[in-house]
Amino acid sequence: MALAEDKVRESLKQVIDPELFVNIVDLGLIYVVEVGDENEEGLHDVNVEMTMTSPMCPAGPQLVSGAKNAVEGLEEVASCEVKVVMEPAWTPEKMTDEARDHLGIF
Repeated sequence: MALAEDKVRESLKQVIDPELFVNIVDLGLIYVVEVGDENEEGLHDVNVEMTMTSPMCPAGPQLVSGAKNAVEGLEEVASCEVKVVMEPAWTPEKMTDEARDHLGIF
């Protein structure tokens, strides 16, 4: 059965930014979720491109490993590669309304 990008994004919501207490999906940090074709075992390789709220984000390594672990925790996933990109730069406009409400940004 094919793995849907939505399911991967749902799994990524387990990863919470330790400074903002909002998940990385709602923060708008996940730019790309690419699900590869199914292999012989019925598993997929997944590529994720994400950014940080700032280039010097102290939680960066924790968020990257959390994202990798969240995706690889899905039974349909063989492996996940997480790439950190800084283009386009993250802005608060990338957040969901719920995340902005939580943080008091209007």
